[in-house]
Amino acid sequence: MIEYLPRSKQHTELHLTQFGIEECIPSHFFGPAIRSHFLLHYILEGEGFFEVDGNRYRLQKGQGFLIYPDVVTYYQADSMNPWSYCWFGFEGTIAELLLKQAGLTRECPILNYNEDDKIYTYLKLMAESKGNHKAREIRLTGLLYLLLSLLAEYGPVMPTEQKESRAEIYVDKVKELVETNFAQKMTIEDIARIVGLNRSYLCSLFKQQMNTSIQEYLIRMRIHKACEMMENVELSIGDISRSVGYNDPLLFSKMFKKIKGTSPKHYRSENR
Repeated sequence: MIEYLPRSKQHTELHLTQFGIEECIPSHFFGPAIRSHFLLHYILEGEGFFEVDGNRYRLQKGQGFLIYPDVVTYYQADSMNPWSYCWFGFEGTIAELLLKQAGLTRECPILNYNEDDKIYTYLKLMAESKGNHKAREIRLTGLLYLLLSLLAEYGPVMPTEQKESRAEIYVDKVKELVETNFAQKMTIEDIARIVGLNRSYLCSLFKQQMNTSIQEYLIRMRIHKACEMMENVELSIGDISRSVGYNDPLLFSKMFKKIKGTSPKHYRSENR
């Protein structure tokens, strides 16, 4: 069973390109060849080997291997106990980042998962989603996210050399929260709780990565958005103030002058 899917115009961050399952005959092989997307194989039964970048990995049930785009690979089923596997092809702007969170990289392409049969369950749900004509793409993308979250949950602890990228992940989460919720009454404690880190540690991490505090970043984001809104002449200064999270116009003017060096009214007249 195999199904190929068209490239998604809606889910550019992450989407399936194909999925399937195969019971291989003895010594069945593929390659050496490259793929144009990520391809994750998970072994359901049997054994075989996978070759990439000069390394050969002997694999069996409960393991899997990740193929990187545009990387030459070769894999072959065992001659006596050939494997059967399921696979998931996918791509997107955050695909590599999510794989790293699961401990899967080009340098570490081997998956180990013996917790349960959820990986195969997700494949079956993908196949059964054919009945969802209107919302199938959403369903498939959701299942792919569930699959990768499962691998991240039970994946290995990230190596020391990847700690910096882990810090960047948390900082990016803070930036996304601020950029999408700048108009809300959101405290640093709220942000730390959502991100899942201690407040002091998160503030220290953000300061180290961004060379500014979370509070300062939030203020500057609000003022930046306020400046954009001033191009709309139908919005009053009060409207803009409330729209960027300041119900008190005086506080808004104070923060605006601190960042821009002038009052909102004067800034608008000068830049009209």
